Amino acid sequence: MKCNICSLYICVEDMNRAIKFYEDFFEQSVTERDDLYSVFDINGFRFGLFAYTIVNEAHTFGSNCLPSISVESYDMLVSKIQDKKICFPLTKIGMNWVAEFVDSEGNHIEITTPI
Repeated sequence: MKCNICSLYICVEDMNRAIKFYEDFFEQSVTERDDLYSVFDINGFRFGLFAYTIVNEAHTFGSNCLPSISVESYDMLVSKIQDKKICFPLTKIGMNWVAEFVDSEGNHIEITTPI
């Protein structure tokens, strides 16, 4: 089987709050803005925000699926998590630094950088 993973989405309760959080985090504007589904284009990868309550879908926030975002340096990683609620502390795992934080909607997000 040959396949690609080109996108993922996370559930959000407040689309405007989530867009602001990720615009600050990614340091770029949202690519597609919509009340139900908004998208950030991250170097060709579609990172979506889904307002699940609009369609009455049940959802449990937390650590059941973690998007993993890689940044270019340790200093950048530290700067990105400095004002975030940390749910997994900065830890050396193999050849990477890894941490997890909680976004504005309660999702756990992993951030990594090579050592």
